[in-house]
Amino acid sequence: MKIIDPHLHLFTLELGNYHWLKAENPPFWPDKSRINKSFKEADLILTKPLSLAGFVHIEAGFDNEQPWRELAALEQSCNKPFRAIANIDLTASCQHVNTVIEKLAELPSFVGVRHLLDDQALPLLKNKQVLDNIHILNNNGLIFEVQLALTEHATVNSLCDVIADNPEINFIINHAGFPTADIHTIEWQRWQSNLTKLSFYPHVAIKCSGWEMTDRNYQATWLNESLSLIFAIFDTKKVMLASNFPLCLFSHSDYQAYWQSIISSDFFQALTEHEKNALCYDNALNWYDMSGILN
Repeated sequence: MKIIDPHLHLFTLELGNYHWLKAENPPFWPDKSRINKSFKEADLILTKPLSLAGFVHIEAGFDNEQPWRELAALEQSCNKPFRAIANIDLTASCQHVNTVIEKLAELPSFVGVRHLLDDQALPLLKNKQVLDNIHILNNNGLIFEVQLALTEHATVNSLCDVIADNPEINFIINHAGFPTADIHTIEWQRWQSNLTKLSFYPHVAIKCSGWEMTDRNYQATWLNESLSLIFAIFDTKKVMLASNFPLCLFSHSDYQAYWQSIISSDFFQALTEHEKNALCYDNALNWYDMSGILN
């Protein structure tokens, strides 16, 4: 089975900054040292019947001031077909954002940007400067990677307003919107409700990864419940399975072990061949405009 992994991070510590990986800086994860090293394309090892056809690199803090440096380094070092999502500071001036996008657009791998919303999502999504800059993304027809928990109605309502106002952006939800670890909570119900709101927009897709960010020791039953619910709400063409490598190593021994856990899950085994191919390959191919670089 061919896989396009639409959410992974490669680190080149000898060239980039990666302030967040340093022990003295947040996030203060007790196991952060496990990923505080370089990870190259050669570490993305899959064995038969799996094969990695291509991937989407998501910015990893290489150089937040000059995000084009990260993409240029990747284009020098990678051999597999890939697309890249660059860092952007949406609180900066419109002039600065335009300049950054112009520089990024010179790189063939560039397709979109990410500004980590996370805990600041609501004030950011109501900030006029941020909204003006999102319109710039819209005018350039870029992808915007949306990273935030979908457990707060007010935040998701503001996100829906932004999505409705920017029809030329493909909004892609990161890490399944961070479902809570306990499915018997009001937060889980809010997450489910907000998934449904977002699913009505034709230019919104969702990537399923980052399970280890909720619980390093997540259980197969919880994974199945989460995936089944997302798939039922978003349907076949708007769901992508991804790894979040190397952070998936918090919960798995290696890249192969992570993907093996996905394809052996009850959820995945119940899919048709068409659905399996959609979630592992076809949807990433389409949403990240990879048909021109993949046979």
